Amino acid sequence: MSARTLLKSLLVYQAWANDELLEKLAGLDPHDNEMKRLAALRLMNHIHVVSRIFAARVTGADHGYASDNTEETLEPAELRAAMAESDRWYLDYIETVSKQRLAQPVAFTFTDGDKGCMTRQEMLTHVVLHGGYHRGEIGRMLGADRGLAALGYLCRPSAPGRAVASPARQARAARRMIRQLLECEQ
Repeated sequence: MSARTLLKSLLVYQAWANDELLEKLAGLDPHDNEMKRLAALRLMNHIHVVSRIFAARVTGADHGYASDNTEETLEPAELRAAMAESDRWYLDYIETVSKQRLAQPVAFTFTDGDKGCMTRQEMLTHVVLHGGYHRGEIGRMLGADRGLAALGYLCRPSAPGRAVASPARQARAARRMIRQLLECEQ
């Protein structure tokens, strides 16, 4: 499997997972467990901001963010629309970017002033893994109160007949994907 094919499948999954989780967050009572709901929205907003920052970096544009989150937090419907647009951008980008361009290193400055350099492929991988990490964090945070499995509904596309993998199987699949990404770089 090529790096582009793998990244595309991960970006498709990311778009699905972002939309699914934001749909769940929109359905939560804003007054019931208000602090956890706000924390979950702040984390989703952070995922969105970091995604936009890296979208600017892969294209060489200025992202305009002073931090990896914003002062204000969008409501779930607004955030869902913004993240869907961003996820669509990534899916369009992976369709058009060349293999050579994916492999090119790009120097940049983090929002805290530190310098960084990653290939575009590494940046796309970072965006996907970063979002997955924080969605898992949200799942664990809300799962205890809502009866949601920490990863259950986040790891299963709504496609009929698609089985839910055990946490051990999910971990093996994640390790396999990372190995494949590393092999693609060699």
